[in-house]
Amino acid sequence: MAGETNTLANAGDKVAAPLQNQHHTPIAGMDYNPDPALNPANQHTHSHHHHSARIDAAGGHDDALYTSGTTMDPSLIPAQQHGDNHHAHGVDKKDPLNLPEYSDNEKAEAGMVSTGRGSGSTDHRHRESGGGFTGFYRRYRPVFHLVYFLFFTGWWIASLILHRDDKNWVVPFLLWLAISLRLFFYYVPSRYLSTAIRWVWSHTVLVVYELIPPAFRIPLGAFGALAVIIVGSFASEEVADNTRANRAVSLFGLVVMLFVFWATSAHRSRINWRTVIAGMLAQYIIGLFVLRTGVGYDIFKFIADRAGDLLGFARQGVAFLTSEETSQTPWFFFSVIPAIIFFISLVQVLYYIGFLQWFIKKFATFVFWALGVSGAEAIVAAATPFIGQGESAMLVRPFVPHMTKAELHQIMTCGFATISGSVLVGYIKLGLNAEALVSSCIMSIPASLAISKLRYPETEETLTAGRVVIPDDDEHKAENALHAFANGSWLGIKIGATIIASLLCIIAFVGLINALMTWWGRYLNINDPTLTLQTILGYLLYPVAFLLGVPRDNNDILLVARLIAQKIITNEYNGFLDLTKDKTYAGLSPRSRLIATYALCGFGNIGSLGIQIGILGQLAPSRGGDVSKLAVSALISGVVATLTSATVAGLVITTQITNFSSAPQS
Repeated sequence: MAGETNTLANAGDKVAAPLQNQHHTPIAGMDYNPDPALNPANQHTHSHHHHSARIDAAGGHDDALYTSGTTMDPSLIPAQQHGDNHHAHGVDKKDPLNLPEYSDNEKAEAGMVSTGRGSGSTDHRHRESGGGFTGFYRRYRPVFHLVYFLFFTGWWIASLILHRDDKNWVVPFLLWLAISLRLFFYYVPSRYLSTAIRWVWSHTVLVVYELIPPAFRIPLGAFGALAVIIVGSFASEEVADNTRANRAVSLFGLVVMLFVFWATSAHRSRINWRTVIAGMLAQYIIGLFVLRTGVGYDIFKFIADRAGDLLGFARQGVAFLTSEETSQTPWFFFSVIPAIIFFISLVQVLYYIGFLQWFIKKFATFVFWALGVSGAEAIVAAATPFIGQGESAMLVRPFVPHMTKAELHQIMTCGFATISGSVLVGYIKLGLNAEALVSSCIMSIPASLAISKLRYPETEETLTAGRVVIPDDDEHKAENALHAFANGSWLGIKIGATIIASLLCIIAFVGLINALMTWWGRYLNINDPTLTLQTILGYLLYPVAFLLGVPRDNNDILLVARLIAQKIITNEYNGFLDLTKDKTYAGLSPRSRLIATYALCGFGNIGSLGIQIGILGQLAPSRGGDVSKLAVSALISGVVATLTSATVAGLVITTQITNFSSAPQS
């Protein structure tokens, strides 16, 4: 204990204080930090964006760092390059991070770090060495990159010529642009672009921001966001039951939800309104882009179609293990679970080659810059729609034991607010609207951050405040892509088994309670519908379904309320199954069906509550009590974050309303 205490003490009050505030427990007899990622000697001291109004207004720093993660052997920790001015005089005003201007070709990225156990060095010359094809490829990498660029450029031009009449040009162009930019920034430092953007931002937006008196900044920001929502929602024409009156109800419902969470906030005076306002505005803009523009619709349709294609490959494996007829069944066990296992295997391979870390780093940096949350929160929020609840927390595993209560609350809220990509491809098979599912997953990212920070604001200093830090995962490193794929298969089996066991037990327990309540209710002549948890919660959620903007005709409000209750009591799969297969819901209007699809698209249910507590409890046993205390609040926050996506859908859906109808077959 003394060894680690001295280490923290020598690091200075600026670093030691956050550690003390986050339940950091020294380990007796150890003279080095068991989590090198948390050791101040391996970190850059920096000015937290919470401490500077100017940096906070600009969005904080936008650079992401990698650490040595869970490596236990101090000899494997790479040397840290700290500038003397950085430690002696604080942060350089011209370069807050004091980092050299490296391109991706010059700096160590996650996918380029040596996985050998004998060395933790990330030196560029060491990485360039190697024999066989790997060494040949690294030596002539520029030539390979030129071939890639020419190949995809030719493909893009050919697609424009051959399919100018029968296919859209947006998706091929975006794919070509993404590949070209990735190759370009491999040699040209991305800092040049970010510096230019920061300069424009500081000489335009920040100038106006600083002219506004501090007392008026938050009200004006909220007024501006509300004005954008009102104009965007009511300027379009009315179509079918998507009337301006119904849109007004959806807007009123969104305001009511935010007001209730403000009124019940754990620390109203500490709410970061920048996160709340920017988060809700980002959610609305995403919905507007998908449901109002042909380009947005085409992009998300393409993503959804490709996600659905993944099912075909998982189905081939099921057909080999069982039969072709069995692989075509819509059963959860044969359609969703195999897709989950296959998807997780692919994720592990993408993690091994470094693509997933690179993508999450870029996305998390944007989320951090735009919404002003901590680095760990940004990483989890960015990763959850792709790799799921619990698994996303593993990306920041070394920091979980030392997270603030607000960060733990946010991690769980984000998990409850959306569904993972692995489950998404399974739900598309049910005949649900793919574009609605995909867009809902993305919309719930800023919404979960906004709702969580409204319900449980940050009151402590976080370890990753002002930085996006992605720890390496030495414990689960693979030696090659095949090893990563095998590890992913095993991890997928464990996660799939956890899902199966949790669903089996929760649904069976709910069935037991419902049977007892039904028996009791028959003596009171409660028979149609029978007295169940879903029935009770369905009636309680009637006002909520009304506030979502569900049309008031044909008893749609009660039906949507029952679907939401089904999702919360059991799971979203049962809710989706009822929506698509149960004839009771065949009469739902297209608007009601769309709103219900968005409202069900989240892991916010009692079963997921146990899953989240179990996973976070395993990652940080010392924080099990805090996790349990925050779990119910996070569940409610996650459910409401999903419901806000439903209100936004009710606000913006217009001419594409016919594309979102998938009524049950009679």
